Amino acid sequence: MRIGISTSVVQRGRTGIAQYLFALLRALTIEGSRHEFVLFVLEEDRPLFDFISGRMEIVTVAERFRPAVRNILWHQVYLPRLARKYRLDVLHVPSYRRLVWNAPCATVATIHDLAPFRVAGKYDYARMFYGKVIVKKIARRQSEVIAISQNTASDIEEFLGLEASRVTVIHNGLEHERFQPDDHGNAALWAAQKWDLKSPFFLYVARLEHPGKNHVRLISAFNQFKNTSKSDWQLVLGGSDWHGAQAIHQAIAASPFASDIRSLGFVSNEDLPNLYRAASAFVYPSLYEGFGLPPIEAMACGCPVIASDCGSLGEVIGNAALIVDPEDVSDMKSKLAKVAADPEFRAQLRVAGLERAQSFNWNTTARATLEVYSRAVQKAGRTAPQMQMTANA
Repeated sequence: MRIGISTSVVQRGRTGIAQYLFALLRALTIEGSRHEFVLFVLEEDRPLFDFISGRMEIVTVAERFRPAVRNILWHQVYLPRLARKYRLDVLHVPSYRRLVWNAPCATVATIHDLAPFRVAGKYDYARMFYGKVIVKKIARRQSEVIAISQNTASDIEEFLGLEASRVTVIHNGLEHERFQPDDHGNAALWAAQKWDLKSPFFLYVARLEHPGKNHVRLISAFNQFKNTSKSDWQLVLGGSDWHGAQAIHQAIAASPFASDIRSLGFVSNEDLPNLYRAASAFVYPSLYEGFGLPPIEAMACGCPVIASDCGSLGEVIGNAALIVDPEDVSDMKSKLAKVAADPEFRAQLRVAGLERAQSFNWNTTARATLEVYSRAVQKAGRTAPQMQMTANA
C-alpha cells in the first residue's frame, strides 16, 4: 500500500497528538516496512521528522497553511489533490478537526478524544460549532475510524453518531526503550543541576490548559497540603502555555507557596524520561482524557502515580494508581498528603505501575493500525492486485 499521513497537527511537536504520531511512525518503519509512506509536513516542522529520513517520503507544506482556518482549508482543498498526485491507496488524518470531506482514496481518521463535548468552556464557540456540526458530518464519510480508547469510541458513537461497528479501538503504545526505570537518586541530581529542582516533588506533565487540565484546582490542593503538612515537597509543572494558561500563571503567583511551584515550560522528549525518574510522585488530575499517555510513561519510569479516572484514564491506568476526584480540592489535598507521608505506599504504587505499563506497546499499535489501513482500502473498492501494483510502482 501507499499510505499518506497528514502531520500538520503536531503543533511544533508540543502536543499529545505529536507524541502519538512520532511514536506510531517509528513503529511503522518496522511493522510496515513492506509498504510505502508519504508524510505531509509543514515546512518548519521538517526537522522534527529527521528520525525517519530516508525511510518515508516527506512532502513539504507551505508555512502559510499553519494557522487553524488555513490548515482546515488545506486539508479540504489541497490534500485531496496531493493524494491523487502521489497515488495514495489510503490517507490517514490523526485529528478529528482536520478530517477530509472528499478524497480520491480510502480515508482513515484517528480520534483521540471528544473532550470539548464533555468539558464546558474548553474551546471558543467557533471551534465548538465546527466540532459539533461540521465534523459530525465529515466523520461519517471516513472509510475507517480509530479511537484510542473504548471511552473515546463510546463518545464517538454518542456525539458523532457513528455506529460502534465502524470504530476500531486501538490503544496508544509505550516506547519502552525510552521510558524505563533507572536510579532515582541520579535522576534527582540531574534535575537539581538542570532546573534547580529540590527533591522530593510532585510532577504534572500536561500543556498549561485551563480549565481542561485542572491545574488551578491542583495548585489550590497543593496550597492546602503545604499549609497543613509544613512539608518541603514541591510541585513541578511541565508543559507549554495553551488556552487559558494565564489563569494558571495567576494561580501560581497568588499562591503563598509560589516559591515551591515551578513551571518548566515544554519538556523535550530527551529530558522527559529522566524527569519522571527524578519525581517522587506523578500527579494527573485532568478533567477529561481520550487516553492519557503521561501517567503510563511515568509508571514505566518507576514513578508512583496519583490520577483522576475521568474519561479514559480509568481504562488506561487500571488499579495501578491512587485515584483522585479532580473536582474535589480537599480530596486532592488528602491524596497528595498520603503519598508524601508514606514511602511504603509509594513503593507499592511503583510496583503496580511498572506492571501496568507492560500492557502498552507501540509495535502492537502499529500492527493494528496497518490492519485498519487494509480494511479501509478494501472498503474503498481497491483490489489486492491494484494495491500491489501501486506499491511497486
